[in-house]
Amino acid sequence: MYKKATLGVVLVSIMLGVPQGALAAVSAEEAAKLRNGTLTPLGAERAGNADGSIPQWEGGITKPVPGNMLGDIPTQLFANEKPLFQVTARNMAEYDALLSGGTKALLQKYPDSFRLDVYPGHRTAAAPQVVYDNIAKNALDCSIKEGWDTIKGCIGGIPFPIPRSGVEVMWNHLLRVEAPAIDYRFRNIVGGADGVHTLATRNEIAFQYPPYYQGANAKDWSGEYAMFRYTTIEPPYKSGESLVARDSINGKYPRQAWQYMVGQRRVRRAPTVSYDTPDFVSSGANYFDEVQGFFGALDRYEWKLVGKKEMLIPYNTNGLLGAKVSEALDKHHLNPDHLRWERHRVWEVEATVAEGRRHAVPTRRYYIDEDTWAIALVDGFDKKGVLWRTTQGIPYVVPAIPATLLRTSVVFNLEGNTMSVVQMLNEEDFKVVSPKSESYFTGNAVAAEGVR
Repeated sequence: MYKKATLGVVLVSIMLGVPQGALAAVSAEEAAKLRNGTLTPLGAERAGNADGSIPQWEGGITKPVPGNMLGDIPTQLFANEKPLFQVTARNMAEYDALLSGGTKALLQKYPDSFRLDVYPGHRTAAAPQVVYDNIAKNALDCSIKEGWDTIKGCIGGIPFPIPRSGVEVMWNHLLRVEAPAIDYRFRNIVGGADGVHTLATRNEIAFQYPPYYQGANAKDWSGEYAMFRYTTIEPPYKSGESLVARDSINGKYPRQAWQYMVGQRRVRRAPTVSYDTPDFVSSGANYFDEVQGFFGALDRYEWKLVGKKEMLIPYNTNGLLGAKVSEALDKHHLNPDHLRWERHRVWEVEATVAEGRRHAVPTRRYYIDEDTWAIALVDGFDKKGVLWRTTQGIPYVVPAIPATLLRTSVVFNLEGNTMSVVQMLNEEDFKVVSPKSESYFTGNAVAAEGVR
């Protein structure tokens, strides 16, 4: 029953250039859908689909999950389930409507090793009640000003749970549900065309999300929605390097960043840690704004909301994170034995380079999960419209928040036959922690602690 998808797009395409009034908060009648059961508190359709392959949302996972843990991440989520079916290069035509262009390209490029193991769908997304309350208020109060790269009236939740433009969907991704603070370690691994994997860096990082602080309110919030500071542990010659950055909803100052260079033993401003600058944390194998699907400012693109559709996407991937690094990786992609795919509804957003701007990837197509607002898949096209990059997001459930988070993403260069596994958590640690002083996330703090 899964072989034929109903692709009905539920929204008319909306271009960025519509009148500003169309980017304002929704009406009270529309916002009431978040509370009366028509929509989930996060803004997704509460009902399942016609054939039951997408179930109704019943509140998500909010209680501890038994079994092994990777810090605060349970790694035996739905451990006893078996795949309903597999999608391979041989039968992919039967599921064509459910596959992104990038997924189809990987099936064709690696027909003997890449496949999709498709499991029963589980709508695990959840959030604390205070976040649900904030989202209901955001629907009425949050709006976009000064074009599209600045927003106001939002706090501690999805800003546009009933989106009417592509840029609103992208802001939902950037401001998706998080814990106030998280500490974890990760590895960035580069896979070459020969199938050999190389450790680019191993790092420890602290992330903090001011809009999700206890008691945060829109009136007093500075507008900084995320701040992070990482330090490289491996390889030895890069040990001690550090980067700190602070992201803001203010389009005039979207990212402030400072980098500590071991060889120079000093901290310097790092204004290029964004957009299509090659990511030095991954030895340049991906761009900075490809981290976590999309990471940074929105001003280089125009954002078109194509609509909503059903697709097969990586989902509830906690089990993958419980595998050893060597087990989680195949030569040219993640090991299909450990990667879980499910059928879900996604928002489709097309990004094209704005007039007067530039980007190495002039056109991108984003598929954003309706329940979590995390980017599930990305396809990137060159100036001739040829697909040359594709990204898989690896979302996982963290009941300790509760929330479904996204850190790991895999960026494939289809022309170079390479992959970059960004922020791989396997064999590391991940903890929900108390917030630090915000002075920790400054260039001065990094300079004071520099030891090499």
